[in-house]
Amino acid sequence: MLPRLSRSRLVKRTVYTTFGLSAAYLADTELNASAVTRNLRTLWTCALISADYKLNFTPEHADRIPAIHQRVADRMYDLFTSNGGLYIKIGQAIGANAALMPAPFQQKFARLFDDAPQIPYSTIARVFQREFNKSPQELFAYFDEKAIASASVAQVHKACTWDGDWVAVKVQKPDVGRQINYDLMAFRAVMWAFEKWVFDLPVYFAVDFISTHLRAELDFIAEASNSQRTASLVSSEPRLAGKVHIPKVYPEYSTKRVLTAEWIDGVRLSDQEALGRAVGERLPEKSGGMFADTGHEEKKNGVPESMRNVRLKGGLQAIMHTMVEFFSAQMFDWGFVHCDPHPGNIIIRARPGPSSSSFLSRLFSKPVLRDPQLVLLDHGLYVTIRPTVKRQYASLWRALLTSDWDTIRDVTESWGVGEAGLFASAVLMRPVRIGRTGNGSSRRTGKGIGANGDAGRELNAYEQSVRMKERLKRFLVDTDKMPKELIFLGRNMRIVQGNNQSLGSPVNRIKITASWASRSLVMMHELIPTTRSFPSSRAWWAHLSTRELWRDVLFRAAMFSLDVTFWISKVRQRVRSLMGLANGGFEDELERSVRGFARSAFGVEVGPEAFEG
Repeated sequence: MLPRLSRSRLVKRTVYTTFGLSAAYLADTELNASAVTRNLRTLWTCALISADYKLNFTPEHADRIPAIHQRVADRMYDLFTSNGGLYIKIGQAIGANAALMPAPFQQKFARLFDDAPQIPYSTIARVFQREFNKSPQELFAYFDEKAIASASVAQVHKACTWDGDWVAVKVQKPDVGRQINYDLMAFRAVMWAFEKWVFDLPVYFAVDFISTHLRAELDFIAEASNSQRTASLVSSEPRLAGKVHIPKVYPEYSTKRVLTAEWIDGVRLSDQEALGRAVGERLPEKSGGMFADTGHEEKKNGVPESMRNVRLKGGLQAIMHTMVEFFSAQMFDWGFVHCDPHPGNIIIRARPGPSSSSFLSRLFSKPVLRDPQLVLLDHGLYVTIRPTVKRQYASLWRALLTSDWDTIRDVTESWGVGEAGLFASAVLMRPVRIGRTGNGSSRRTGKGIGANGDAGRELNAYEQSVRMKERLKRFLVDTDKMPKELIFLGRNMRIVQGNNQSLGSPVNRIKITASWASRSLVMMHELIPTTRSFPSSRAWWAHLSTRELWRDVLFRAAMFSLDVTFWISKVRQRVRSLMGLANGGFEDELERSVRGFARSAFGVEVGPEAFEG
């Protein structure tokens, strides 16, 4: 036994240590928004992940690799959800590119939604006191103390101004502002470690770009500016004016941490049951895409009173056509892109103005026909596309539809991309196989070659992972050249695809997007530097317009086959519906083909969760 004196010292030291750690924990929780605790949790999780891969990811343990992937995916998901706040945004940024990650990552990241418990009203009142030197009740004629929605960085309350305008008040959670520097510092350290020590993959190059945009999401003055700029662009575009609405911002009720905007009554795109009633259509029961079979309970407000006796003209096709055109205009015309168009951020309502109802329809209480209007919320995450990149991106889209392999290679090589076919497939979200590489050698597809050179042999889990890693390293040849805008452009494209897919693929998304890209090239007036030298003169502009116009004509001719494919898919979809079979649409067929392409090109199985934005 220990001497009595030694036991006494041990007890005292234990008490002092426990007291010190408890005091430090309380101080970190109360004064530092748990920033130190969150960082320690992050470092511990990343240490476990690194050790797991270093010790167990070996050829001898190939049969254990699926279990490793599952453990790592579970740890990362638990880390993001436990830390909350900006970690949810970081996880979504990583998950936006999860399509070629192992299946457990695809499944976990698909469920990483931006939900969080409400903070108490007393905390909200303190934010108002600090920002306006007034309480919410003093600032507004009415302020609902219970939030109508709560996300990781902010929550929204319904209020009414003294002028009688109903508004949505978005209030930033105080802890987020205190945590951001620590969170981004941890994000930077983890990405560096993963690139340099754990995975040997180029992931650190995007850290600065992602961090800048995540930080910008916390500045509600910048969000108000994004909203106002987008509203101005929409009103100046005849093809979108009236079809798209951006809620009005109230600057006098807005600060860096509080944003007040027009209240909108309508149907959330995520509330498919209510949307089906509003358009008078039955949505596919087994539609894929966003929020399909993910276990996530989306809040459903149903059809508001103002739309109870309204039928939206054009149905789902009109809604999705407007959505795809709107984001195409952002990418190819304006160069200013909203990068978080998930269904919860889109409201569908009847377009304000006179209705087209007849006397008989009113007499017999039939629904009033109104044009639909798409309302876009949450303008915190935008990316500005440089003019050169915008033109290259539009050229790439048109080249993909016309099989202009030279243009595809020129663009991808200028972006530091070594796998033109893989990149083209990621852009279109459908397989693109380029028959020859830039040096003229054939590109192999199929089951691949095993570790011992056995052609056609099925790859084990270790060989699949090594093959995928090597292919990705060939894909990102020069990360300094790659436009960082593509990170968020890809996110936008995948979410829009998921929206179309979840509604049964009512529109040919690829055709609409590519058509807008081609039209933008014809109408583009600014001079974009290229590798070729042309005289700077009016003759050059005339030459450019004629050349681009001729390419556009060829492009439209090539689009005919895509249209035929789409309508054949619609006929198959209709026949399956009549026969009571699974009712997948055009996007579902594209998804299956992409999954087959990933299997042949990488030897990996891509689950449907990877396509949910």
